[in-house]
Amino acid sequence: MQPSIFNVRVPLPARNEVFLMNTLTDAQLMVSPEVTDLLDRFAGKGPLHPITDDERDAIALLAENGFLVPNREADRTALDDYFASVKNDTHELSVTLLTTLQCNFACDYCFQGDHGDYNKFADKMTLETAAQVAAWIEGELDRVHPETFQLTFFGGEPLLNLPVMYYLAAELWNRTQTRGVPMSISIITNGLLLTAEVVDRLLPYGLKGVKITLDGDRDTHNRMRPLRGGQGTFDRLIDNIRNVAGRTSIAIGGNFDETSADSFADLIDFLSRQDFADQLVNVNFKPIVRNDKTPKVSAAPAVKGMLPLIPVGATGKPLGAPLNGTCMSNIGDGGGVGCDSCDFLDDKMNLLRQETRRHGFYTPDGVHGGPCHVHHTHAHTIGPDGSLYACPGFTGVKALSTGHIDGRRDAKRESALEQFERLHPWDECQDCAFIPTCAGGCLVASHTQLGDMNKPTCHKRSFESALISLAHDVASSS
Repeated sequence: MQPSIFNVRVPLPARNEVFLMNTLTDAQLMVSPEVTDLLDRFAGKGPLHPITDDERDAIALLAENGFLVPNREADRTALDDYFASVKNDTHELSVTLLTTLQCNFACDYCFQGDHGDYNKFADKMTLETAAQVAAWIEGELDRVHPETFQLTFFGGEPLLNLPVMYYLAAELWNRTQTRGVPMSISIITNGLLLTAEVVDRLLPYGLKGVKITLDGDRDTHNRMRPLRGGQGTFDRLIDNIRNVAGRTSIAIGGNFDETSADSFADLIDFLSRQDFADQLVNVNFKPIVRNDKTPKVSAAPAVKGMLPLIPVGATGKPLGAPLNGTCMSNIGDGGGVGCDSCDFLDDKMNLLRQETRRHGFYTPDGVHGGPCHVHHTHAHTIGPDGSLYACPGFTGVKALSTGHIDGRRDAKRESALEQFERLHPWDECQDCAFIPTCAGGCLVASHTQLGDMNKPTCHKRSFESALISLAHDVASSS
């Protein structure tokens, strides 16, 4: 036997213990240094025999939880089986639907905002297309037979197209209920148009929560996320959150760079003092994603290794945008699984995670999450025109559309579908212990930075930082 390549450990000298985790099995153990010495002996770092009775018990426990495996081939087979199970899982049918690519914000780090005449030509789903969407999803329900159905409204700003949201919520609720499939709805929104009326209209159809983005304290947020006329939005969003608190779950997201990161501690403290603080189910912040090729439109410098959110030029149109669809500032469900970070500001992320927990809010541990939806066959993104995509980050890039709800087929879509079906970016990660949860990183970043979705973008430093925090949390709770 030999140690699994998916083992990670964090020494805790103050307790004379070591935190062990296997990222493939998710087994977590607090053990003595003697147990880690035993693992090292199996790795050939010391004599293995003689083995005591206590060590035999430890070996059995380690093998049972995946820390010891027969050989390297067994580890690789287990990894392949894991990714196959993720890809083919039919437990949930998940659809992220972009009601529109239009937006009423003018975030300086994202071309999606209403700069110039962009909203005049950005796509917006019609009710006729929405009817086709409902029929397509009904067909998927009958084909996949999922145990649950998850619908996420996204954009652009999804609340700019309420008729489509209301229509699809009611239609899909009726179609799932006749099949006995539980349905839930999430909304990812900038929050400006969020009202109690919107929430109450969707609650009967399974609305489970709303995610809203706050980019720092009041002054910083107003600088980062203004309206097209430059007006601040922070106070309006706080009022809107207060008005819907208690009606549905609320998650808070946020995006920071080196010019705004220090303001988030004040934001966390501010949120903890609000009367709706106990209604916030998730508070999670991430770096703004840029790279060194992104044209700059603000004081924040570009950072190598970050996903470019292509800004607009003086004409109001994107400057050479490789991505012209999803609002990447809002991406993800608040759970920390969507293009969160590479190795930029990892230390700041860790500090913000600790500060968030210190104020009593839940935030993801940064280690878990597993492969993102692009690796799930039954997770789909639908653009405003009915085009299908494997990931919200590719919406609007017609060359990467994998299909269409009307069943049309063409060479470009077939080629894109084939690309996504043979994804294997983790092959180049060799023996990295974080492969099961990272899967080679964000494919949108791989596409835009490296020009190849099968090349990994490394998140290892971020995982290692989060692992240390997790180890101390587990130690404290034990």
